[in-house]
Amino acid sequence: MDCMPQRALSIGPGLVSRLTGVLPDLLDDLRELVRCESPSADLAALSRSARLVAALGQRLTGHSPEIIDSGGPAHLRWAFGGGGRLLLVGHHDTVWPIGSLADHPWSVADGMVRGPGCLDMKAGLVQMFHGLSLLDDLDGLTVLVTGDEEVGSPTSGPLVQDEARRCAAALVLEMATDDGALKTARKGVSLYEVSVAGRAAHAGLEPERGVNASVEAAHQVLAVSALAAPARGTTVTPTVLRSGTAVNVVPARATLRVDVRAGTAGEQQRVDRALRALTPRLPGATVSVSAGPACPPMEPARSAALFARAVRLAERLGLPPLRGAAVGGASDGNRTAGVGTPTLDGLGAVGGGAHADDEHVVLAAIPGRAALLAALVAELLGQGTAG
Repeated sequence: MDCMPQRALSIGPGLVSRLTGVLPDLLDDLRELVRCESPSADLAALSRSARLVAALGQRLTGHSPEIIDSGGPAHLRWAFGGGGRLLLVGHHDTVWPIGSLADHPWSVADGMVRGPGCLDMKAGLVQMFHGLSLLDDLDGLTVLVTGDEEVGSPTSGPLVQDEARRCAAALVLEMATDDGALKTARKGVSLYEVSVAGRAAHAGLEPERGVNASVEAAHQVLAVSALAAPARGTTVTPTVLRSGTAVNVVPARATLRVDVRAGTAGEQQRVDRALRALTPRLPGATVSVSAGPACPPMEPARSAALFARAVRLAERLGLPPLRGAAVGGASDGNRTAGVGTPTLDGLGAVGGGAHADDEHVVLAAIPGRAALLAALVAELLGQGTAG
């Protein structure tokens, strides 16, 4: 018997209407996810959350995921038809501790959806699966939903990068900016610890015999701060400074933490070289630098073609004009772009207050953003037609 041909997805205002029609179901699914609290450090909670996300994805796509759980947080991977053409990336962990629902209960009122993790990023996951449910053929698509993004993707980062290398494009389900813009550039992040060693001495009897690590650290704070380049969007911020053991002892050791954000790989590398070249100012002191780049920047060139496609599709869907924005925070989009894969980020929910008491999702924007993702996936997999 001949195989029935797959139907292409009709991309037009009717697609938004279809998703508006299932908004009550979408909200039911989102309520379940939000009420299943999933802080990054709680492995049992993450296991429960992963099972719930897996069931949601299986129900809406007809495929069950591989659950990747080697003693750490649970990650989920769907590889439709083996995947390898297009990658969607999201996460199911949140910054909210167990018990947050008591003070921040699930609610839908005044056009807003509220609840811990609703914006970052459980609404994005629900929008994604409901959007994918409209496509007949998902062959070539890989979906990753990780469990440790909020703490820097220590176990899932290599998995995200490996999958991105296999794919021609990556779409990231992080929330949009507060005004609904997609994220077309992200700064790279580097984290350092500057260690200062001096020599202890009695602060009252013979301070001259000591080498004051606090004073040396103060010199290093000024040297580190001078590496910033505001005109290029590069920030170099001394953050946590620790020194000394007692009020009457010349400090022998000090540590300084440094946060670096850079918009280009060149800037990230410039600051890295300069930090590793720091030298002590006080005779007898030593300075060493550890750690370094945590994730590369997502440069605008990596998102330009995908963003242009999204702008065109939004117009076909009858959505408001799309805007792109560069942001300082990092996501797994930095990792996908960092391995050379074209990446578009911020395709999740529209709202505000991520990680804060007023975290919320704009209810009216949910169908349109789910439709936009479905349209992008359909086109990138060769399944979309003008509607």
